[in-house]
Amino acid sequence: MKQLTEDILKFRDVRGWGNNHDARNLAISVSLEASELLEHFQWRSAEEAIAKDKEGIVDEAADVFIYLLQLSHVLGIDLEEAARQKMLKNAQKYPAPLNT
Repeated sequence: MKQLTEDILKFRDVRGWGNNHDARNLAISVSLEASELLEHFQWRSAEEAIAKDKEGIVDEAADVFIYLLQLSHVLGIDLEEAARQKMLKNAQKYPAPLNT
């Protein structure tokens, strides 16, 4: 993910977009792109949405990921480690049911 983040930052910087990419704006962008992802599923089943425009769904999911990587960079978050730690917290909060 480190190389991907570096590639994204280079893409951003070559275009002069870095000035607008602070934590606030990136968090907003994550939410906006997630909403655009949801639009593909509005008023249709998941199967219908995927059949209609899987490429569009993939593009919006990638946009969410790209902005999230940039936000993590700005905040100094190791996103992989944060996800691992969150999974540990989730395992404690939501233990697996015992087999009976």
